[in-house]
Amino acid sequence: MAQIDVSQTPSYALLLAGAWQHREPAYEVRSPYSNAVIARVSRANAADVESAIAAAVAAFEQTRQLPAYLRAQVLRDISAAVAARAEELAVTIAQEAAKPIKHARAEVQRCVFTFAWAAEETGRIAAELLPMDVLAAGVGRQGLVKRFPIGPVAAITPFNFPLNLVAHKLAPAIAAGCPVVLKPASQTPISSLKLAEIILATDWPAAGLSVLSLASSDAALLVRDERIKALTFTGSPAVGWALKSQAGRKRVMLELGGNAGVIIHHDAPIEQAVARVVAGGFAFAGQSCISVQRVFVHESIYEAFLEQLIPAVERLHVGDPLDEASDLSALITPADCERVAAWLAEARAAGAQIRTGGVVDERTVRPTVITDAHADLKVNCQELFAPVITVQPYTHEREALDAVNQGDFGLQAGLFTNDLRFIWQAYETLEVGGLIVNDVPTWRADHMPYGGVKQSGFGREGLRYAIEELTEPRLLVLGVG
Repeated sequence: MAQIDVSQTPSYALLLAGAWQHREPAYEVRSPYSNAVIARVSRANAADVESAIAAAVAAFEQTRQLPAYLRAQVLRDISAAVAARAEELAVTIAQEAAKPIKHARAEVQRCVFTFAWAAEETGRIAAELLPMDVLAAGVGRQGLVKRFPIGPVAAITPFNFPLNLVAHKLAPAIAAGCPVVLKPASQTPISSLKLAEIILATDWPAAGLSVLSLASSDAALLVRDERIKALTFTGSPAVGWALKSQAGRKRVMLELGGNAGVIIHHDAPIEQAVARVVAGGFAFAGQSCISVQRVFVHESIYEAFLEQLIPAVERLHVGDPLDEASDLSALITPADCERVAAWLAEARAAGAQIRTGGVVDERTVRPTVITDAHADLKVNCQELFAPVITVQPYTHEREALDAVNQGDFGLQAGLFTNDLRFIWQAYETLEVGGLIVNDVPTWRADHMPYGGVKQSGFGREGLRYAIEELTEPRLLVLGVG
């Protein structure tokens, strides 16, 4: 088991090649909301990284041979076990990430689906029959293209979805037949350790999974090692692109940040748009790379939109993540609150209007709506990762599209309209990985392709697409006549 009783604070070991091992000194995991110590977690060292990589290389000889039906059964078993421990896992997420319990429960259910759908995709890792007789030289030959697992995978995950984003690394790897060395976020390692405990109870080869909380310097050893054949990272653009530069010849998938924009066109239902913007901009205190950050509203409905938006935002409850009434809670660190306070001060000094909120204390930020903020202010052009949105009017469609495209990010965008011409124009014009029509960019289904362009990422997640990233096509040409 990962957890043992040490005084009144639970202690968690690291998982090294399927074996739980304690390391001292362990580090404290604290509640972002209360600052209370909720656990002590073993921190891995450079020797552990070497052992985990060597074990993953050896385990690949087993995992690559597992038949599809067995990999699918492993994934179904994980899904069922997560469902059986749903409330425990939701409480863990709420405690370590300060995610309101109602949103933590939703994350657990997404994790259940992620593993279940990965099981389905395992049977769809297709081989392709490639006709050769399209050329005279190919007559009497048949071609077959089959996908094979790429090898050991390094996975690095962020704090904001400590269960489901871990699932998005592990489930495709298991489906593909690849062992994994996982580095979870140091602020939120407990969910991943509990998930590892679930995986160890299945028929997945135990040595094919390590979960190591690591210092940045030791994580770099994992990234640079050429025995690792793929790196999949979710986190900040600065860290992600730096890791890519160190990754050598391995395949790299980066799911990075964004400053997601949504367009509210003149034909949009205002009440529906307001409700979705509030949900998409303020859930989990805006700490998602596809949280609504920039809202562009047609000038004909701009004032009416604000008249409904501001009171809806003011009704949101900031509080204890374990309180059923809480809509949002703390930011992950006090340093993030300090950063948000500085960005709000910059916006005020530049003439932006704080229409509601703008109050920042040591751990929380009141839900905030800003107007009259020009595009190069940090609240617009950088990733906020906070419960703050800007709202701006536009006159012409192209003006709105250009505004969404402005800047370095391009993950997802939203568009509220029933004008098919404008929808298609937006689809062809917006520089994003996905366009969500009549909803906010925060909407995501776990089986859809997910990733960004520009500074927002490289490669795609979403189960089938991630499996493709973790497999290599191999050609067979048969001379049959």
